Amino acid sequence: MLSRQFVRDNPDDVRAMLDQRGVTDVDLDALLEIDAEWRELKARGDELRHERNEVSERIGALKREGDDEAAEAAIERSQDLKADLEEVESRAEDLEADLEDRLLAIPNVPQDDVPVGETEDDNVEIDRWGVAESDVDPSTVDPHYELGERLGIIDESRGAKVSGAGFYFLRGDGARLERALVQFMLDRHREQGYTEVFPPIPVNSASMTGTGQLPKFTADAYRVGGDEREAYADEDLWLCPTAEVPVTNMHRDETLIADELPLKYTAYTPNFRREAGEHGTETRGIVRVHQFNKVEMVNFVPPEQSDERLEGLLDEATAILEELGLPYRVIELCTGDLTFASAKTYDIEVWAPGDDMDDGPDRGGRWLEVSSASNFEDYQARRAGIRYRPERHESAEYVHTLNASGLALPRVMVAILEHYQRPDGTVAVPDALQSYMGGIDTIEGLDPVDESALGESDS
Repeated sequence: MLSRQFVRDNPDDVRAMLDQRGVTDVDLDALLEIDAEWRELKARGDELRHERNEVSERIGALKREGDDEAAEAAIERSQDLKADLEEVESRAEDLEADLEDRLLAIPNVPQDDVPVGETEDDNVEIDRWGVAESDVDPSTVDPHYELGERLGIIDESRGAKVSGAGFYFLRGDGARLERALVQFMLDRHREQGYTEVFPPIPVNSASMTGTGQLPKFTADAYRVGGDEREAYADEDLWLCPTAEVPVTNMHRDETLIADELPLKYTAYTPNFRREAGEHGTETRGIVRVHQFNKVEMVNFVPPEQSDERLEGLLDEATAILEELGLPYRVIELCTGDLTFASAKTYDIEVWAPGDDMDDGPDRGGRWLEVSSASNFEDYQARRAGIRYRPERHESAEYVHTLNASGLALPRVMVAILEHYQRPDGTVAVPDALQSYMGGIDTIEGLDPVDESALGESDS
């Protein structure tokens, strides 16, 4: 979050930032009025406490002097001061809670070099790899949902039967491919200097608030309902929307030592989000689903290193796609499309040649986001109370946090199925994954396991 002092001292800059981001639901004038009243009450409270201390000392002196009448009057004044102070403190507490809620609703300030724009149409492509060199002809490629169903490795209908729309089963080599991707990514990130962690999947509200998911994205998250048993009725848990939440909050309310930085963590988690799809039309396939696997990279660095580290995160994520042989592009998000907590974000989009939604390269296909590499500067650290000491004897400062997906699994699988499918209906396994799949080089599919497997003579 932004500090009160920053908002107080730079209201015009904050207004300009909100306008650049297209934010219309923040009443900055009301926030500043609340802050001014809160500061007046804090000053009034200090005055009342000072006067009450003076009266208390006078009461003792008057009693020692035997002036009971004056002592009684001073006692009455002390009681009046106590009542006034309680009223002032109660009002100040209410205002402070309101002020904190309003500050939590203000997004981060974009860095000066972030492109100014209103929508994703104003984002800027800064790099592209492998598209021109690819020998894949999109006109010959079946979309992943048709291929996956035909091979029996993606089962959306049974996923919907078990859990509802937006959930799916992976079967046979489909499930094996997903597991291979997870292990491959974790191994590569470990080679890049990351420490692997496996975090809790349910997270509490403090953790969701610390990274910026709450209160902004409450509607997109899955909350765990309270248990009927009294001891668990008020359980405060959410299903993890991204490993960014538990991994960043590992160090919530901690003060790190500069010698420990940078800290680089990687984690695999299942993730849960309500994904409505694009204009409600995207109902087939595994591009937009409610549960998906992802490998995440989370970094904690001193402020002077965060810009350079963002470029490093980008390289570490794109290295995965290059080793898999999957063409991609890198997009720098404009101010209007920038994520809520981010000061600067690069999106990495993989090319899926079979999913033609009119937004791919000239030759056809579709771009699918598989990672957002973001520098949050001290925005998350301020919300989560994560500090560090540049030197052991120096005052603690807020650390800078960054993260990037390395990568989101369903869309990577979509790209593999569409990029590596063969004319005979099978799928070649990328060289980088073959050792993780027991040495097989081809996904040939599974036979059906219900009545559709019966021949006419058996029915």
